[in-house]
Amino acid sequence: MNPRPKLRSPPPSTINSPPPPPPRINDNKMPRKLPTLTLATTLFTILALYAFFNTFIFSNPPNNATTVSFSRNSNPRNSFDNSVRVYMYDLPRKFTYGVIESYTLARGGEKKTDDSLLKYPGNQHSAEWYLFDDLNKPDSERVGSAVVRVMDPEEADFFYVPFFSSLSLVVNPIRSGNNVVANVDKPVYSDEETQESLIEWLEQQENWKRNNGWDHVFICQDPNALYNVVDKVKNGVLLVSDFGRLARNQASLVKDVILPYSHRINSYTGDIGVEHRNSLLFFMGNRYRKEGGKIRDLLFQLLEKEEDVIIKHGAQSRESRREARKGMHTSKFCLHPAGDTPSACRLFDAIVSLCVPVIISDYIELPFEDVVDYRKIAIFVDSNTAVKPGFLVKKLRKISMERILEFQREMKKVKHYYEYADPNGAVKEIWRQVSSKLPLVKLMINRDKRLVKRELTEPDCSCLCSNQSGILTTL
Repeated sequence: MNPRPKLRSPPPSTINSPPPPPPRINDNKMPRKLPTLTLATTLFTILALYAFFNTFIFSNPPNNATTVSFSRNSNPRNSFDNSVRVYMYDLPRKFTYGVIESYTLARGGEKKTDDSLLKYPGNQHSAEWYLFDDLNKPDSERVGSAVVRVMDPEEADFFYVPFFSSLSLVVNPIRSGNNVVANVDKPVYSDEETQESLIEWLEQQENWKRNNGWDHVFICQDPNALYNVVDKVKNGVLLVSDFGRLARNQASLVKDVILPYSHRINSYTGDIGVEHRNSLLFFMGNRYRKEGGKIRDLLFQLLEKEEDVIIKHGAQSRESRREARKGMHTSKFCLHPAGDTPSACRLFDAIVSLCVPVIISDYIELPFEDVVDYRKIAIFVDSNTAVKPGFLVKKLRKISMERILEFQREMKKVKHYYEYADPNGAVKEIWRQVSSKLPLVKLMINRDKRLVKRELTEPDCSCLCSNQSGILTTL
């Protein structure tokens, strides 16, 4: 590489050159004396120059000065100049409140006459409700958010599609495909038909057709949400909890956002400390899982007879959540093995419990990694090492009390990122993550319009694959 060239000084000018100095007068014959008038003139000149530069050159603009900037349509923008503008579609009711109603009716609930009386059921995928609710709040309750809702689609940077896709997946107590006789007295709901209906509605929207969906945002937190139509929405920004069921050409860290699951047990409200954490390691969950979750059974076999280790098989229920809360609040470490997909709400239950997560999930992706250094709040062990007899417990016992307290201090600093009800918590951070995708979205929109369409056997340069390798352990 050539060295950076030095800046050249401009050549001396020959225009308007000053006249040659007069002949030197012999100072011995005529003593030099500066007149008082000249000194006063010089002082006045300096003060005048100071006043000029201070007033016109370096002064701050007045508080009421107007800065004009322009939107994509060259119209003056409103007062939210620094916020990314989101237009939330006013979807037909069946995609929002209609899903909640169908869920309630399928469980013997009563039909409500007012949508405000419908309550979104608490579950680990409730981010879709919190984001929808947030954009429906007045601006005065959304101070500090990275995005502002606009009512004119022509002003929008992003288009949010608030379909409750995860709840739609579980409206029927027994999902379709199982050999269960349906109760004819209860309404029949089809998630597949609802997904297809959403796409039909979107394809009629000019905003969808204009940029091929690149500037649209979809939430599909359950790994199976939108599974029937994901290929039709894959250009958009997908809000997901992991990439476990998504192909490489459907999702990536570059264009999508990883969300935390909603924790299912109450947060620990005490201070850091190990005095009341008598158990070394705790886990409660389904012992038998598919795919990467097969490691759970191996861990059960290794750990269930270890002293001061609590490892239990349990399904989702209120009683199970009470046991899990007690176990996590009284244990130093909480085990997080992979399930059917790499991530689960148990990880976030542990963080808000100040129970140090021990993550055994080789392909996990984690939310908000640009602001959270997970090595400071969790321990990572690769699957092959974790199932070596005696390895895990031996390593955990060697960790000092002071090191555990350091983990807890860091968890306490970042736990608000996993609280959806916190005004400065998960919702605000998700919108910040979405806003950061805007330069890429604009790039892809422009790139898409000039590319020659072709079929690719491998993902192109717009794809960044998720975690395929990593360190063996942080112990």
